[in-house]
Amino acid sequence: MSDDRIPVIVGVAQLVQRDADPKEALEPLAMLLQVARGAAEDARGGDRLLRDLDTVAVVSVANWEEQNAPRFVAQHLGAKPTQEYTSEMGGQIGVTMANLVARKITEGKTRAALIAGCNNLRTVVKAYQKGIALDWKTGGTGTPEMVGSLDPGSSELEAKYGMVMPPDIYPIFENAVRAARGLTLDAHRARLGRLFSRFTEVASKNPYAWFPVARTPAEITTEAPQNRMIAYPYTKYMNAILNTDQAAGLILCSVAKARELGIPEDRWVYWWGGAESQEQAWFASERPSFARCPSMLDAHRGALDNAGLDIGQIDRIDFYSCFPVAVEMAAEQLGLSLDDPRGFTVTGGLPYAGGPASAYTLHSLASMADRLRERAGAKGLVTGNGWYLTKHAASVWATERKPGAIPVGTLPSDLPSRTVATAPAKIDEGATGKGTVEAYTVVYDREGAPARGIVLGRTAAGRRFLANTPADRALLEAFVAAEQVGREGALSQQGGLTVFDPA
Repeated sequence: MSDDRIPVIVGVAQLVQRDADPKEALEPLAMLLQVARGAAEDARGGDRLLRDLDTVAVVSVANWEEQNAPRFVAQHLGAKPTQEYTSEMGGQIGVTMANLVARKITEGKTRAALIAGCNNLRTVVKAYQKGIALDWKTGGTGTPEMVGSLDPGSSELEAKYGMVMPPDIYPIFENAVRAARGLTLDAHRARLGRLFSRFTEVASKNPYAWFPVARTPAEITTEAPQNRMIAYPYTKYMNAILNTDQAAGLILCSVAKARELGIPEDRWVYWWGGAESQEQAWFASERPSFARCPSMLDAHRGALDNAGLDIGQIDRIDFYSCFPVAVEMAAEQLGLSLDDPRGFTVTGGLPYAGGPASAYTLHSLASMADRLRERAGAKGLVTGNGWYLTKHAASVWATERKPGAIPVGTLPSDLPSRTVATAPAKIDEGATGKGTVEAYTVVYDREGAPARGIVLGRTAAGRRFLANTPADRALLEAFVAAEQVGREGALSQQGGLTVFDPA
């Protein structure tokens, strides 16, 4: 195997900007440059490494109307890349980009690459509240290559019923998973608290975490003024926090380039393989099962297979953790107990370390590199998830060179999901008669009152329906007080919507 084609992370950097005045806060360009230079410093490569970058990839930055962000960044670093990438939105995209760049290195098309991303939503929100116009720098000629697709995550039909944002949709999967596992409401609540309490412990030790605070299981699951219910069964403390100012960057090189630049081998973290997949049933309401995720199974097991490892050989894990159900599904599909002693995060997770839009997995990759460097031979798995358990990416990294052939980053031909249903369950938009609940949630208003019930299920004829419950507070309070999966009710058409009445 030629050194020219072995990918390694050589440098990483992160930053967090808390409560800066919008007039003084770092803008996207400044944040990206800071993490790029920090990653070069971490690699011990300095300005020469930055000038030698032949590839620059910038994860999509929300609210920044940049022209060509990769070239704009490169110009300020003194680099003249021949390959420029930007991205779609999605929590998986950082891992997808890392896999892409690593594959380019194995193909001999890249020798030194920067991947960077940032989130400035905290500043955007504060500026809006204060009536401050943000005059962020933009630039860069040409058009970078797009990584991923721009397909919307939700359908127009879903939006009619309130399935619009992640906090509306992930709880639907959570309730289905609870019922499929045969857990009571109380047992499940306790399970979620224990799972995410361990995440807060990691966040409390992470200098780049947005909320570096350890919380008990009860603090996480108990409704309180500062921890209101968002959508059943998730309180605020179980939701990813997007309102942050954070950035992360990593530099990948071929081993030959790292040697040419004199980068010490103790900085190298080798790519052992990766994989990406997406749901055939793209929209959440059309999933054949709300308790399984075929594309996650394919991506995670595909990455491990490409690395030639099983999950028992992995020392550190960072599962994408926007909401508990994403972690639960990942653990179950890899045969792991939720109390696995390795834990499932190296950052603290999106609700606590921060969920900086599409850039989160750059933070998990950077943190993973730091953790793996602590022990020779350590191996790590990093995963990402976009939209609503829709798009998935996974990658395996280690401080030792992968034995045998050059690593690969494609899905195996024999997909792990081949034995489960993957085709979309089309919605019966005019459903009436008897219906049976498959999954549901109740969305709460900002005062903590239940406001909307969302139900998915099957009609008596076996067709999928999507419905709201009647907007009655007493009904909604009763709806979350007992298990509803498997419950029968009456379907009717009211005002152009399907209504499920459990009465």
